[in-house]
Amino acid sequence: MFNSSSASHFLLLPLADTWQLQLLHFCLLLGISLAALLGNGLIISAVACGHHLHTPMFFFLLNLALSDLGSICTTVPKAMHNSLWDTTTISYSGCAAQVLMLIFFISAEYFLLTIMCYDCYVSICKPLHYGTLLGSRACAHMAAAAWASAFLIALLHTANTFSLPLCHGNALGQFFCEIPHILKLSCAHSYLREVGLLAVSACLELVCFLFIVFSYVQIFRAVLRIPSEQGRHKAFSTCLPHLAVVSLFVSTAVFAYLKPPSTSSPSLDLSVTVLYSVAPPVLNPLIYSLRNQELKDTLRKLMTLYFQKH
Repeated sequence: MFNSSSASHFLLLPLADTWQLQLLHFCLLLGISLAALLGNGLIISAVACGHHLHTPMFFFLLNLALSDLGSICTTVPKAMHNSLWDTTTISYSGCAAQVLMLIFFISAEYFLLTIMCYDCYVSICKPLHYGTLLGSRACAHMAAAAWASAFLIALLHTANTFSLPLCHGNALGQFFCEIPHILKLSCAHSYLREVGLLAVSACLELVCFLFIVFSYVQIFRAVLRIPSEQGRHKAFSTCLPHLAVVSLFVSTAVFAYLKPPSTSSPSLDLSVTVLYSVAPPVLNPLIYSLRNQELKDTLRKLMTLYFQKH
C-alpha cells in the first residue's frame, strides 16, 4: 500500500500504440485546441469590446467561454506533450492539479448553463421584470456564486481523492487524471467517503438539470402562446443556442459515465472521453456565433478593424 507520500507519479493511457498514430493524435489535438482558443477568444473579445453586448446573456456567455477555455487547457496540453514525446507519466502533484482544475471548470460550466437557463426563462416568461431580476449586481453575484461553488466542489473532491491510500499501482486507464480511475487504484472500502461526496454532487447536478427542464417547459409554453409567428421565431432564437449547448454538454457526459458496462472497451472509453472533454469547448462558440446575429455582427466588425490596422 502507498499513498501521497510514496506515489511520485501516475501512468496515463497512451492515445495510440505507434509513433505515427501518436503524431497524428498530436496534430488533431493541436487543431482542436487552436479552434477552441480561437472561438472562445473571439467571443470573449466581442463581449468585452462590444458595448451593446454588455447584457446579462452575453455576460454569462463570456463566463461560459472562460470555463470552456479552462477545461480544454487543463487536459489537452498534457495529452499533446505525451503524444509528441512518447511518454505516459504525470507527476502526483500534476495529477492533483489536473483533477482540481478539471472539476472546477466543468462544474462552473454546468452552473453557468443553469444560470443562463434562468436568464432565458426571465427574458421570455417575465420580460417586464427582466431589469429587476437580472440587474448588473445580481448577474455579478450569480456568476461569482457559480465560480465559488465550483471551486469548493473541486477542492473537496481533490482533497478527498488524493488523501486515499492506493493499493493497485499507479496506472490510470485514461489519458488524463480522472477521479473514477483514481478510485479504482485505492484500497477496498477506503473510497466510500469519496463515493458519498460524488453522490452529493450528483444530487446537486440533478437539481440543476430538473431546474433546466422545468424552465424550458415554461419557456415553450410561453412561446407557443405568442400570437405572431415572428414573435415566436424571435423567442425561440433566443433560447435555442443555449438549449443546444446544454444538450451537447449533458448528452456527452451521460454517455461517457452512464453507458452500459457491456458496451465498454478501452478504445470506446477513450473515444467517448475525448468527445465529452473537447467537443463542448470547441462547438459552444460555433453554436452561439451561428445563432446570434448581434454576436456575428460584432465579430465581423472586430475582424474588419483588425485587418484594416494590419
